[in-house]
Amino acid sequence: MTSSRTIVVAGAGIGGLTAALALAAKGFRVTVLEKAARLEEVGAGLQLSPNASRILISLGLAERLGPHVVTPRAVTIMTARSGGEVTRLSLTASARPDAPYWLAHRADLQAALLAEAQSRPEIDLRLGMPVENIEATASGVRIGGAEAGCLIGADGAWSVIRGKLFPHLQPQFSGLIAWRGTCDAASLPKEIRPSGVQLWMGPRAHLVVYPMSAGERINMVAIVPGAPLAPGWHTPGASDDINGHFSQARWPANARAMIAAIDNWGCWPLYTMPDGGAWHAGHVALLGDAAHAMVPFAAQGAGMAIEDAAVLAECLGATTDDRDVPAALARYATLRKPRVTRVQQTARRSGEIYHLRGPMALARDVTMRLLGPQRLQARQNWIYNWQL
Repeated sequence: MTSSRTIVVAGAGIGGLTAALALAAKGFRVTVLEKAARLEEVGAGLQLSPNASRILISLGLAERLGPHVVTPRAVTIMTARSGGEVTRLSLTASARPDAPYWLAHRADLQAALLAEAQSRPEIDLRLGMPVENIEATASGVRIGGAEAGCLIGADGAWSVIRGKLFPHLQPQFSGLIAWRGTCDAASLPKEIRPSGVQLWMGPRAHLVVYPMSAGERINMVAIVPGAPLAPGWHTPGASDDINGHFSQARWPANARAMIAAIDNWGCWPLYTMPDGGAWHAGHVALLGDAAHAMVPFAAQGAGMAIEDAAVLAECLGATTDDRDVPAALARYATLRKPRVTRVQQTARRSGEIYHLRGPMALARDVTMRLLGPQRLQARQNWIYNWQL
């Protein structure tokens, strides 16, 4: 029996479309099933560090993304205690054309991936097509009457595919809410307008601010404690609520001015999967948030999904028979689980550090200054320098 060379991907988000492109590059025919009738990327900005941008460029996305991304020079770490700068981490010292650090709007990345996928005859994108019935066969899976050698669940933290494979594994609420919003860059005074990434650390909260959309928009994420919303949903946020939170906590005037400039807030409860995630069973695999939803404090949510897609395509590309697929998926899990687990743990620890209060916050700031930017930056190299 030879391979059918047909793979079904459930979900047309960042991870699903990247997987489709990577698999098509390996010679597979890919059907992408998306339950939404229209692709409308919600959210705001994201950071694509070199480990992710390298893959996107290798898949031919540079020309489509180039006009929309911002390449920052540095990450500036600020403290809410004084409103001043703690340290500045350069992003240019080791920058390479094939692996830049990009700031992008999710909608721009989604649009670039979609346009590239639609240009590939090997990829069949079907909207308004949820995956409902999955049956194991002797050589693969049957989805809604159609057979394929493999099914990939890239359908997010509340994955239907994961629910069928591992019904006992469900995301857990982290206790934190991400307030996300944007504003026109021109609406901020020049003296507080960020040119790169700004990370503000404060008591039980932190802010991340950076330009996107070719510098025309400013993205902000404010992380604060909160009660969970309905699982899998987000809701509009009231400006008075978020402004009041940071005012009562006595955050510096320049941080509050940026918060006040945001013209459209949305609130996302942060749900996470257990460390290590969930990966595969038989001829079915998971990737991205479906496998390992994590808090976003390492800025690697999209990056890990993009890496997953590349590794999965590499493993499946080595198969010559559909009966080889389970072993290929086991290899995929073996390759991805240790790294993703470490990123999950790093992200969680980062959030704890950002939210320190009182003497512990002072000690944190002093320690960062003593370590210096080069040693702090070196701590990220294991993430950024990863290659397939």
